[in-house]
Amino acid sequence: MASHILDIEQLSMLLELEAPFSVEDVQAARKRMAKRWHPDIAPPGKRQAHEDHLKVLNQAADELENLLTHMPQGRISAAALRASADAARKRRAEEGRRAYEAQQAERRQAEDREKHDPFHSQVPDHSVVYRYARCNAYPEWGVGSIQGIYFTGEGDNVLQWARVSFEIGTRTVPAGTLDFVEFGKPDDAHERARRFLLSAEHAMAEGDYALAARRLIFARDADEHDPTIHRLMTVAFWQAGDMQAAARAVRAWVRVEPGRPAPHRYAARLYEAMALFELAAESAERECATNPRDGAAWARLGGLRLRLMQAEAAREALTRARRLPDVTAETLLDLALADHLLEERQASLESVRAAMKLDDTNAAVWTAYAHALDRTGANADCVAACEHALVLGADQIEIGDLLARKLHEQPAEIDRVA
Repeated sequence: MASHILDIEQLSMLLELEAPFSVEDVQAARKRMAKRWHPDIAPPGKRQAHEDHLKVLNQAADELENLLTHMPQGRISAAALRASADAARKRRAEEGRRAYEAQQAERRQAEDREKHDPFHSQVPDHSVVYRYARCNAYPEWGVGSIQGIYFTGEGDNVLQWARVSFEIGTRTVPAGTLDFVEFGKPDDAHERARRFLLSAEHAMAEGDYALAARRLIFARDADEHDPTIHRLMTVAFWQAGDMQAAARAVRAWVRVEPGRPAPHRYAARLYEAMALFELAAESAERECATNPRDGAAWARLGGLRLRLMQAEAAREALTRARRLPDVTAETLLDLALADHLLEERQASLESVRAAMKLDDTNAAVWTAYAHALDRTGANADCVAACEHALVLGADQIEIGDLLARKLHEQPAEIDRVA
């Protein structure tokens, strides 16, 4: 019926009516259209088309007449027609959207079946002894029902496949990746954690850190006391770019292993990457407390204290790092900066010279040396250090400006001596 297909605007367009109109207008339009589309005046071969069209016109007129009996004053105004048309267009758009989404969902299901279920139309090659199984490569799929066993290849290259119906859909997987499930036997938590941990490590090896993180959540839920799970979860979330989740994971790791330096070290680095320098410094302090012989830990703490402009605390940590055998030139440069902030010019110069003994080909070391000499008033040595820093590739603007200034000061210094 037309009432199920057409809205008021379409009905009025069929009858060539302009709003406002009444029952009388509809009846007049019906007669006018009957004369135009009567089958008796149809061209040869078009009689059936005229009959069908006239039937639709009569249905449209019936619908409008029935509608007008319920309208105020028996008329449809232009405003009412526009409102009806707008509502109909919205309804058609919504129906179109739903139809499109259903079509896309059906297409995705077909693609999924084509990709993961190539044996769906074939009779199994082998009967099934065990009905339920897990795929150890994708434990997040849960327990699936085996639909059949299939074989491909020939001779020594025969491969065995299992078609398994999981909650996410039917998947065809190598039969060797299945672990059969006995529902009469409880699923051991440690074994469940192991399954998800191994599959997470596989995902990380392939670079899919987001998938690894999701699997590690299942592993953690099965065994929340395993430090390996928390460590890998921290790395997976961090590499996947979810810093907040990585921070939660590293805090859980710290709770599991508070006495080991590794979780505190990861926490310090993670918080530093998140620009949470206070938290990073606190974690670095705990790392130093758990392993006071680690010079890198003291250097990290010193660098974080420098970021927080806590020069005294930075110098204390960096001094501890300097006394240990694994000290680096970068650590000594940080110590020189801390001494400079505390206005210890000579100590700053000595720290830079110590850095030069470790790495005298580093442009950053010679840059720091030039600045330290500038602060102590050794102009000639400062000029030589600037020139050497530029040869090593130091910043042209920074060192160039310092060199120009020192060269400008040298004649005045000679005049004062004379």
